[in-house]
Amino acid sequence: MDEGMTVLVLGGGGREHALLKCCLRSERVGRVVAAPGNGGMAREAECRPVDAEDGDAVLALARACGADLVIIGPEAPLAAGVADVLRKAGFRVFGPGREAARLESSKAFCKAFLRDNGVPTAAWANFTEVAEAVAWLDRCAFPVVVKASGLAAGKGVIICEDREAAESAIREMLEERRFGESGREIVIEEFLTGQEASLMVLIGGGDYVCLQPSQDHKRIGEGDTGPNTGGMGAYAPAAVVTEAVMAKVRERILAPTMEGLRKAGLDYRGVLFVGLMIDDKGEPKVLEFNVRFGDPECQVLLPLCETDPVQLMVECAEGRLATTNLRFHEGAAMIVVLAAKGYPGSYAKGEPIGLPGQLPEGVDILHAGTRLDEAGQLLSAGGRVLGVTAVGSDLRDAADKAYAVVDKVEWVGKTFRRDIGQRQLHPTS
Repeated sequence: MDEGMTVLVLGGGGREHALLKCCLRSERVGRVVAAPGNGGMAREAECRPVDAEDGDAVLALARACGADLVIIGPEAPLAAGVADVLRKAGFRVFGPGREAARLESSKAFCKAFLRDNGVPTAAWANFTEVAEAVAWLDRCAFPVVVKASGLAAGKGVIICEDREAAESAIREMLEERRFGESGREIVIEEFLTGQEASLMVLIGGGDYVCLQPSQDHKRIGEGDTGPNTGGMGAYAPAAVVTEAVMAKVRERILAPTMEGLRKAGLDYRGVLFVGLMIDDKGEPKVLEFNVRFGDPECQVLLPLCETDPVQLMVECAEGRLATTNLRFHEGAAMIVVLAAKGYPGSYAKGEPIGLPGQLPEGVDILHAGTRLDEAGQLLSAGGRVLGVTAVGSDLRDAADKAYAVVDKVEWVGKTFRRDIGQRQLHPTS
């Protein structure tokens, strides 16, 4: 294992800030460069401007900074084949190539992979024509879920309670191009009930290890109301993934998935995000695959990992996952996301933000949509702007720590949920 490595973290969101901090904590890392980074990352490491989806530009940057490891955070560069360009040039890269990235960039491709490998998932069909999609609704029980097949930043999913809503969603995607090219093909699938959970699976050389299960909160409003977002908060470990559920996940989902990757000739080197739905009988099904760390799940999983995640990522990048006995810190972690007022719709940018000075032990503020002006003032620059993470002795302790700091953030537009983790904190409410 290299000592004093230079690590290039590609991306500029909260997930990438968490990855940057993880690298800064590692004894194996001497220098971290973020590209393009954000206002918070720029206060801790060197940030370089780059088009993260331009493989040649990223390659030039990796060469210029002498990167020993490139960690690709977001899905778009992976879908664009940036990992392939870097690997061809001899760089170690944490993140799958373009073909494997289709597991996220094409929901139709992912559903076919699940079907062909016998992985349990919701019943589904894919369409490119309105008439065919509308006709298929005659076979459906409602509600159904209509999804843009391509990348839509976590927002291309519409739950439709009746046929009228489903037809409207179909036309919005296929005719009105609400999600642009991402909605040129759609998937209509059965609505699954139960509790969702997220499992991050690190894969390298045909082997895998699992980080602790977590649970995200997608809706903008408390009580899981309002439109979907990229994620308003998360916590780990998620108690809904019991040892019995995890045994089923390994046998019915991970084993056939690993075999499916092998059969397809996909040398997967990175993290596979397994989105799960667990019904009231403890039976898991796959909602989706993503090919990168979840955001905001990454922000709570890395601080709980006692085993150095950089070591794991290097092993994955080299295609030889040797560290299989992972160690985790005791306790729990939570992140509360602070979004701009109006998100996920239209929202203001450029609002000044005042952060508290000294943070309590175990608490951190991660930046997503921020920038620094010429005077060094921190400004909002996106929809999801900040995330307050806290590690505590248990979930209640983590929640108390996180919300105490959330309340100290001075920002006129801050919008957040006060019920992150409520399913676990108050399971009968």
